[in-house]
Amino acid sequence: MKELPVISLHGLRSPNLAERQTTAAELGRACREIGFFYVSDHGIPEHVCQSVFELARQLFALPVSQKQEMSIKLSPHNRGYVAVADEKLNPQAGADRKEAFNIGTDFPADHPDVLAGKPFRGINFWPPLEGWKAGALNYFDKCLELGRLIHRGFSLDLGLPETFFERHLEQPIATLRMLRYPPGSDAHVREDAGAGTHTDYGNITILATDGVAGLQVRSRTGQWLDAPHVPGAFVCNIGDCLMRWTNDTYLSTPHRVKAPERERYSVAFFLEVEPDAVVDPRDVKPNEAPKYEPIRCSDYLAGRLNATYEHRKE
Repeated sequence: MKELPVISLHGLRSPNLAERQTTAAELGRACREIGFFYVSDHGIPEHVCQSVFELARQLFALPVSQKQEMSIKLSPHNRGYVAVADEKLNPQAGADRKEAFNIGTDFPADHPDVLAGKPFRGINFWPPLEGWKAGALNYFDKCLELGRLIHRGFSLDLGLPETFFERHLEQPIATLRMLRYPPGSDAHVREDAGAGTHTDYGNITILATDGVAGLQVRSRTGQWLDAPHVPGAFVCNIGDCLMRWTNDTYLSTPHRVKAPERERYSVAFFLEVEPDAVVDPRDVKPNEAPKYEPIRCSDYLAGRLNATYEHRKE
């Protein structure tokens, strides 16, 4: 593929199995050939998408001291504020010029998994902004439902029972990440100054963009393709965990964000599965020799994050 396909998800909601399979095959082709695609007819209203960008602007406008009180360095569960240059998605290239804020599934402080210190089962940090928490969780919940729908398409495409992933997606590891890229001229230093060249870690990423250019995807031939904003559509991509689970049937593709010419916002929803779910290629591709050993989702994700953040190494 030389450009990213736009796939309507309308067919996945059809009561007709053949229509669901047709859409699933479109998803599967994109996942095999480039690992990136747009989804339209996704069911999330435009006003909800616009409102989450307003939440991001409110958050990042807070004083730095206030944002640092919610620092990701205070949470072992990958939640909270990431300052500019705190993240190195491509460690060899250097620190990224962006700031971010992560929200996970909203567990109460007295939840048994939280009290037990279970990986990725911590509490969220919430900024002191009226209505902010409710708005963020509304968007989070809608993205989770969309992620579940897309996974039903994956199951059909892979020849699995349509509900194969559902038991692993009841209370999955999911992260809503708001991102702000300040304008800069670092492009003369490195092409991936906004976000270093990397692959995503989980099953699927659902990304909303604000129209400012920056995201690029590397094709199978090594060519960098622009991923422009498509009104009414999300950019989606396969992560390393699903590539592993499908025994490399689906592709997790390197991508980067160039330093934008003007301020850029995006909102990513990273969907993994349950912390204790075992990612085993033999369950998805039983007739193939497995290329990977089975591993718990939480163990795999922790290993990837530990390589990204200095504070986790410590």
